[in-house]
Amino acid sequence: MQYALLGLSAETSIHAGTGRSTGVVDLPIMRESHTNWPCVYGSAVKGALRGLAQDQVLSQAMSSDDLVHVFGPDTQNASDHAGALSVGDARLLLLPVRSLSSHFKWVTCPALLRRVAADARRLGLTDAVDYAGPLPTDEQAIVPAASQKQLFLEEFCFEQKAVDLSKLQGWLARFGAEGFGAALQAQLAIVSDDMFAHLATFATPVTPHIAIDNARKAVKAGALWYEETLPPETVLYLALAANPSRQRGSSVGAAQVLQKALGLFGPERPYLQLGGNETVGMGWCRVQTVHTSLGA
Repeated sequence: MQYALLGLSAETSIHAGTGRSTGVVDLPIMRESHTNWPCVYGSAVKGALRGLAQDQVLSQAMSSDDLVHVFGPDTQNASDHAGALSVGDARLLLLPVRSLSSHFKWVTCPALLRRVAADARRLGLTDAVDYAGPLPTDEQAIVPAASQKQLFLEEFCFEQKAVDLSKLQGWLARFGAEGFGAALQAQLAIVSDDMFAHLATFATPVTPHIAIDNARKAVKAGALWYEETLPPETVLYLALAANPSRQRGSSVGAAQVLQKALGLFGPERPYLQLGGNETVGMGWCRVQTVHTSLGA
C-alpha cells in the first residue's frame, strides 16, 4: 500500500451536514461521536474527490479508466469491484476562534496534537512532532509569544503562558500554504482538552436562513432554519491509502493509484469543495500534501 497525508485549509465556510436535528440547530455539522470534535466523514470526502475526478474526466485531464481504478465503477456496476483508494475522515487540526483582545486564534489542544502525530506516524511520517510542552489548565492558553497577560476567546478569559513551540510550529506549518508557519507564531493557542471540547461544541457559527415568497416578498411560512458551519480558516487533515487496482486483470499498482489521486490537485488549482451549499460558495478548501510514501 501507498499512503499520503493532506492538509485542508478552509477558505470559505464548510457545511458538511448530518441531516436534520431535533435540537436548536436544525442543520448541524458532522462530529465525532466520542469527542464531539467537528469532522467530515470519509464517505463525504470520497464523494467530493470522485466528483472532482469526474469533472476532470469531462475536461479530459483524467481518463475514465483512471477514475474507475481509483474510485471504482459507477453505482450500476458497483458489484464489479471496489475502488483502490481508501479515504479517511477529514479530522480537525486547528479551529479558528474569535478573540475579543486580538486577531482570531487557531486553537487546538494536547489530545488533538497527540492524535495527529500518531496518525502521521501510522502513514509512515517518522518526523511527526508530539506536543511536549506543559499541559495547560482550564484557565491557561499556551502560546508561542505573549504580548499581553490575558487572552479572551469567545466569553472566556485565559492567562497566556509563552512557551517555545518552534518545533511544533514547524511541523504544523506543513499543513498550510506558504506563510502559514509565520501566521502560527501570532495566532496559535493551545488550551486544555476540556476547554477545547467546549469551544469545539459552542464556538462554531450558527446562521439563520429564510426562504422568500417572491410574489409577496415576505418569508414563506415555516421557512426559517438554523444552519451550523465550520468557519473559514479551519484547518483539517486527511489520510489516504492506496491499494493496487482491484479491477480484474489490471496491472495498475498502488503507487499509480495514489499518483492519480494526488494529481487531482495541481499547482495551479489545489482546491477541493466539501459538503453542501456548493452553489452559494461554501466548502472550498486548499489542499496541501504534507507527506506521501511515493518514492520513499
